[in-house]
Amino acid sequence: MSELKLLTICWSCLLLVSIAGAKASPAWSLPTPENVYEDLETCRQDAQEDDPSILRCLVEKLGLWTDVAGYDAKRIAKIFASHNQAEELMLVVHYCNNKERRIRDPSNWAFEAYKCATAGQFGRWVKDYMKEKGN
Repeated sequence: MSELKLLTICWSCLLLVSIAGAKASPAWSLPTPENVYEDLETCRQDAQEDDPSILRCLVEKLGLWTDVAGYDAKRIAKIFASHNQAEELMLVVHYCNNKERRIRDPSNWAFEAYKCATAGQFGRWVKDYMKEKGN
């Protein structure tokens, strides 16, 4: 399994777990588990196994990414509100968006910014969740 496939699965799982606890703004709502799985499958088919393209497709369909601004830090912070570190998480997302910005190559921008953001505490949340689900 490639690194991105594992990251995509982790991201999807975290979204599924957080759906019950997070409150979304009226303009954006968290996807249902069914929507996440459907979107992931569609993205896999559309991207023809290109990992950065799969990730970008998924986060775009989930309303967490645009090719103009990158990741939506506020929406991501809402998903992980239970960690009570929204401001810190938004700073990390903004930093990684700016550091990895590639306007002409949005798929690699999404992929590299995701790797950047998950290199720290956010990545540990992903790993902790996966350990819990492995038991």
